[in-house]
Amino acid sequence: MTTFAVLLRGINVGGRNRLPMTDLRASLEAQGLRAVRTYIQSGNIVLEGTGTETAMAGRVRRIITASLGLDIPVVALTARALDDLAAANPFAGEPDPKKVHAIVMPDTVTAPTVAAVGERVAAARARGSRDDARAIGRTVYLHTPDGFGRSDLAAKLASGSSAPLRDGTARNWATVAALIDLCSH
Repeated sequence: MTTFAVLLRGINVGGRNRLPMTDLRASLEAQGLRAVRTYIQSGNIVLEGTGTETAMAGRVRRIITASLGLDIPVVALTARALDDLAAANPFAGEPDPKKVHAIVMPDTVTAPTVAAVGERVAAARARGSRDDARAIGRTVYLHTPDGFGRSDLAAKLASGSSAPLRDGTARNWATVAALIDLCSH
């Protein structure tokens, strides 16, 4: 068995895509996944199963669609990949974990996406923003020293049809740390 961190995108936000974690856990366990644990109400799951990250993401998505009636984008990482994601954080010196986000993509970030992120960082900096973002592997690390909710860069990276990271799902560093802890227990 492999331990996975499974991240759902866009649930229980603003009254949309309501998904009670108790129902989610029960549905996943009923389909043979083991040691299913959730963290807060925003779609953070740690579980044990077999297969690749891509296969696990697809399996969880199919279970949610079939049993709970929601078609939710899903990204899965092995516990080791989550540890590697944490080790690669270029903003590890930020003392406030809510000012660093990992935007995890379904696949490795492509060169055009890296270029688009760079363009948006440069534009934000030209407007006086202190925000920064860096792509490493399948993760874009976002540093928002003035807060995520007030970050124009965060909005331009992940929201809207032309956003380069619209297929990813963001977690603040406090959540990343909590998921790493759950994976180790």
